[in-house]
Order: sequence, then structure tokens, then C-alpha cells
Amino acid sequence: MDLKSITITGYKPHELNIFSDQDDKVQIIKEAIKRRLVDYLDNGLEWVLLSGQQGVETWAFDVLQDLKQDYSVKVALIPPFVDQEKIWKEDKQTIYQRMLEKADFYQPLSQKSYEGPKQYFIKNKWFIEKTDGCILLYEEEFGGSPKFFYDLILKYQEQHEYNVTIINSFDLDDLAREMQEWNQNEF
Repeated sequence: MDLKSITITGYKPHELNIFSDQDDKVQIIKEAIKRRLVDYLDNGLEWVLLSGQQGVETWAFDVLQDLKQDYSVKVALIPPFVDQEKIWKEDKQTIYQRMLEKADFYQPLSQKSYEGPKQYFIKNKWFIEKTDGCILLYEEEFGGSPKFFYDLILKYQEQHEYNVTIINSFDLDDLAREMQEWNQNEF
């Protein structure tokens, strides 16, 4: 299946016990996302759609900016509603503003401010229907916020073809060991 557009999503930082972007886990997650993305990009991926939420999506955005040096991928930032960053801490708002400036396309799904959780459901459904697949940082046993997205994918896949690449804790542990060995061999 040729994937022209995908979305990337997953956990928010606090769900992963990450309280700083300098945490080593962030680099491991970014490397895992990068490796999956490169496979897609080498096979014709053109667009990545993100809602701009903190955590996996923010880190994926950073990875995509780096990959733009070698690939002609475009990034669409499509938050579920206007001013989603309004309640975030100032440093997270600054990161989000930089994302808005660098995105190839920006358009909130709803022109209203936050009204309720239904807006997240609508966003998840829209992202699944408008993309060919996704990269999802998710742990089925753990659940958390990506569970809603994952459950919608399973329902959608009953009627449609949809490619899902899951990155789980085993993948991250293997990659962490590999990166540690690589760093040790560098010296």
C-alpha cells in the first residue's frame, strides 16, 4: 500500500514520566519515530498530519524538520480547535508557536475554542479518515490517551484499509540498548 499521508501520535510527556525535553527517553523516542518515518519517506510519503499536542507529536515535528533536509515531506498542523495551547505552560506555548511558523500548512479543525472532549473524538476520526496510516507510540496494556485513537483505528479497519505502525516499550528498550552500544563504541 502506497502511503501518501500519515499521522503520528501517542503519549503526552507526563504519561511517559518525561518532564523535560532533555530526558534521554525523548532522544530514543525521536530515533524510533525517525526510523519508521524514513521507511515511509523512501516509499513516497508526502504529508504528515499532526494535531500539535505535546509529547510524541511535538517530538515527531522536530524529527520531520530534520528529515526535510533530505526529503521533500510536508507537515500539516491541524489542531482540534483554536487556541489549544492557551492552557499550556509558557515554554510549551513557545514550542507550539515555533511549530506553527514552520508548518507547511496550518488550519484548526474547528474555528471554535475548546468546548469539550467531543472535539478530540472528532479530531481523531478526521485524522484517521484523511490519512493512509499512522505511527503510534502506544502500549495496549497501559492504555492512556492514545487508547481512544487506537480504538477508533480498530473500528475503522473493519471497513477500510489503514496502515498502523505501533512503537511500544519493547521497541524503545531494544533501541535504547542499541544506541547505548553505539555510543560506547564511539569512544
